[in-house]
Amino acid sequence: MTPSNPVLSGFHPDPSICRVDETFYLATSSFESFPGLPLYRSENLVDWEPIGHALTRESQLDTREARDSGGIFAPTLRHHEGTFYLTSTNTSGGGHFVVTADDPAGEWSEPTYVDAPGIDPDLFWDGDTCYFTYFTTDTDRGIEQAEIDPETGELGERRTVWTGHEDPHAEAPHIYERDGTYYLVVAEGGTHTGHSAVVARSDEPTGPFDPCPDNPVLTHRDDFYRDVHATGHADLVTDADGNWWLVCLGIRPRGGFPGWHHLGRETFVAPVSWDDGWPVVENREIPAELDGELPGPSPEDDELTPVERTDTDFAGGRDHEWLYRRTPDCERYDFTDDGLVLWGGPETLEEKGVTFLGRRQTNFDCRVRADLVFDPDPGEEAGLALVMDREHHYEIGVGLADGDRVAVVRVTVGDATDELASVPVDERVTLGVDAETEAYEFVVDGEVLADARPKYLSTEVAGGFTGVVVGPYATGAGGRTSGRGDGANPVTNPARVERFVYEPTSDTR
Repeated sequence: MTPSNPVLSGFHPDPSICRVDETFYLATSSFESFPGLPLYRSENLVDWEPIGHALTRESQLDTREARDSGGIFAPTLRHHEGTFYLTSTNTSGGGHFVVTADDPAGEWSEPTYVDAPGIDPDLFWDGDTCYFTYFTTDTDRGIEQAEIDPETGELGERRTVWTGHEDPHAEAPHIYERDGTYYLVVAEGGTHTGHSAVVARSDEPTGPFDPCPDNPVLTHRDDFYRDVHATGHADLVTDADGNWWLVCLGIRPRGGFPGWHHLGRETFVAPVSWDDGWPVVENREIPAELDGELPGPSPEDDELTPVERTDTDFAGGRDHEWLYRRTPDCERYDFTDDGLVLWGGPETLEEKGVTFLGRRQTNFDCRVRADLVFDPDPGEEAGLALVMDREHHYEIGVGLADGDRVAVVRVTVGDATDELASVPVDERVTLGVDAETEAYEFVVDGEVLADARPKYLSTEVAGGFTGVVVGPYATGAGGRTSGRGDGANPVTNPARVERFVYEPTSDTR
């Protein structure tokens, strides 16, 4: 099977990449989810192994009050003199920061904050000098740059280095050096169908930068009928043989023109050649298949990674593919030999702080099953949810109706919530979702109960920058105590998920 794009499907936007020896490392943005800044490694740019997150502690990241699609924006991942550096922006508090690690799969440092406006920071070393380049979000100031001490975050004199080629709203700057020439790669045209990557070059890392005469070097904006749109936010890397590669984000709209996408912005790869000192992406577009010579070992055709398949009883804890909607109250989640025990608080899926643990939907066609044990009291509910944000989610939940235990399929789209179906269930029940491109089917103990369209969980409907995540939830929205409570208050009845399975149901993503 020929390797194909995307190489990281589902909610994996704003990729940044570096290489150490023959191993590539990649980070993506995480927005309000926790842990923050997921990390992956690969030897061939196709098979990506999740190795953890850079922001795993509340002291590093607190998104409890973050807005939907707030929190951690685009990162830059670099390696310099034996140390890994990640810089990003916490838009919900603190702004730009730098964290470091000797081993990207290990613990990362506490954030060192950088006093500068905007988003999308970049780090670039030229000898002993490190440059910090970022988008100010002010189109008059454009992209600014200053020398930085990455250990302290202290900045030198700031200067504007780019105000846009075709679009003054230029984002995601990255600087590189090749054969004594310095290159600035930025994203222009917004983050949707007008997205593109443009390049400029200079004899100095500080500019002035002259634009490539063939800009943009990457865009899918000229043909709305392509399978992939919105390509941009590019980062470059060389392999061990000196070949250049590009990673970027893109979307795969469905439903015909103009289409909609619900899996989120995904990570794509393309080879880069050079012509007259400029980087070239063939046809300015992301290839559907990576049929050229990839670095490293041949891709594993028949082996699914944890990104693509999950089958867990949670006895070993939370694996790297799992995420919380925001920085969690950890006392609400017990990983036991009998399964994942969830303690519902007073929040519902419409509220921040709800008890929910999910994984990205990474396939249009997939099967999800959760074996649930739950004996609710009035006002309590637990089940399986598909979540885009607080105003756009579908769930199949077990609660009480007129004193009877029932499973209810419910959809929330904006201000409207509708109950599609319900059925009596036992204390032990298997809840499921069978997903296809145009439909979600909700399954209770093997029987289809209702269906709904993925379109209404898409970015085109909901807005924002993320994608659908799926997983178990619990709520005590009837007014009982949050979590286990104390001696003065009753404890909510916990829900136990004995097994969770996510698996693709077709050969393609």
